[in-house]
Amino acid sequence: MPLSQAEQLRERTKQFAIRVVRLFRSLPKTDEAKVIGKQALRSGTSVAANYRAVCRARSKAEFVARIGVVVEEADETVFWLELLVETGIVSQARMNGLLSEANELLAIFAASQRTSRSANGSMRR
Repeated sequence: MPLSQAEQLRERTKQFAIRVVRLFRSLPKTDEAKVIGKQALRSGTSVAANYRAVCRARSKAEFVARIGVVVEEADETVFWLELLVETGIVSQARMNGLLSEANELLAIFAASQRTSRSANGSMRR
């Protein structure tokens, strides 16, 4: 029996969180790497945790609110990952796969947010 789209995204976000944890563990032990790394760790794992909450939403309004949190956390994770590269803490080549996945997840959740807002009649930003 194939997994539903929600189940696939739950697993995909969990695997993303695991990759972020592994990245964090491998960072240099410098102060700046620790600070930026902890931010990426927090937001990157939050994507998966908050998406699980989206799957348990009891109403359309709750879904819209929770998917908004997922979008914010995914966008923040992209920022911290880019910052790790642009400060030279992690090489672009090493970060390509994880950053690509972060951007794909962000695009998926942002599209879901737009769709759910328009279906809910909410105002767009």
